Amino acid sequence: MKKSDVIAILIIGEIIAVFLISVLKNLGHFSGLIWLLLIILPLLAIICLAIANFLGKKIPVIFQLAKFISVGLANTAVDFGILNILMFLSGTAGGLMYSAFKGISFIIAIIHSYFWNKLWTFRAKNVVEKNREFLQFFLVSLVGFAINVGIASIVVNVIGVRFGVSAKVWANIGAACGSIIGLAWNFLGYKFIVFKQKNNGQQ
Repeated sequence: MKKSDVIAILIIGEIIAVFLISVLKNLGHFSGLIWLLLIILPLLAIICLAIANFLGKKIPVIFQLAKFISVGLANTAVDFGILNILMFLSGTAGGLMYSAFKGISFIIAIIHSYFWNKLWTFRAKNVVEKNREFLQFFLVSLVGFAINVGIASIVVNVIGVRFGVSAKVWANIGAACGSIIGLAWNFLGYKFIVFKQKNNGQQ
């Protein structure tokens, strides 16, 4: 495993920890021990990547998949973290404001996703096709945006709070539904459309 991979996965672990803490704070599950996540998650991340690197020596795609999953978890943490920060600051967990917050958090997460997937996961460095690549990324992400925010808004604003949970918890359930379906679309789009010609045989 390269030094750059070690540094990258430690940063990803910290990103996940920071935004997970913001989610827990908004949901009212915050305690002094929560700060241990800043140490535990980066260490856990590097252990998992090291295992993937070992397995990847026999099945190369495993290491790339592990990096994609790591970035995906970080993107989800950024998405949920920004969403919960906005809900916490505004005291709003539904309606049009929720949809706007979800849109903002998703856009920030997508920008984060582009650079991590381009430079680390798929290592796409073809400058000649940079404009076409970004356009493809934008279009794939735009569809992912519609799916993510649309599903989340339907769950929160159309279906409404169910099962006796709080509005904040239900808002996060809606965000999870949107993220799962949106993540599946983004993976397929990034892998087979955006970075298709740049990642063949790379780890």
